[in-house]
Amino acid sequence: MRIVSAQELEKWLGNGQVLEKDGRGPKVVALDDGRFLKIFHTRRHPLLARLQPAAQRFSRNAGQLGQRGIRTPQIVETFWLDRAAGLSACLYRPLPGISVEQLYRQAPQQIADLLPALAEFIRHLHERGIYFRSLHLGNIIRMPDGQFGLIDILDLRCRQGALSAWLVRRNLCHLRHYLERRQLTDFPLDTLCELYRRPVCASAPGKAQ
Repeated sequence: MRIVSAQELEKWLGNGQVLEKDGRGPKVVALDDGRFLKIFHTRRHPLLARLQPAAQRFSRNAGQLGQRGIRTPQIVETFWLDRAAGLSACLYRPLPGISVEQLYRQAPQQIADLLPALAEFIRHLHERGIYFRSLHLGNIIRMPDGQFGLIDILDLRCRQGALSAWLVRRNLCHLRHYLERRQLTDFPLDTLCELYRRPVCASAPGKAQ
């Protein structure tokens, strides 16, 4: 991966709109040409971060999802911002649409019509061996054509064959805890699980794994 100059990064940050940030700085920046800049701050040791740069893992996951027919941001380039510190980033073209969480917050009474398709999408992921620990309503995008896609895909593994019942249960329990943290406990998760057609949510553990 090439190393982006300080001047190039400054131009991106100066002309773009910061969409997400934390105490370490910007994380997602919308650029004026429609692309997004995603910066992967890491707490890993710099040596490990250099050996397994987060930007490359993000790009690899996007490629694996595409091979399985799952829509996700289109990666344009991966690069280093500070190779010595293991700070990597990428440019990508975002998915059009709105997250399921935004849809629910805007019109919670309409979410029932969306549940069958959402359950089918999640089952589609699991049948294709996709274990997305960060599977939640904010990371699932409803696109203008009515299909779903995934964003923020760093925390994802693609396995050979369908997920086991245990991994399915674990994945959906992460979703349950996410709803609790986001104070979205009115979301009809039990109905979603019933539509999924597997008894995986009947006894969710009290603590996320």
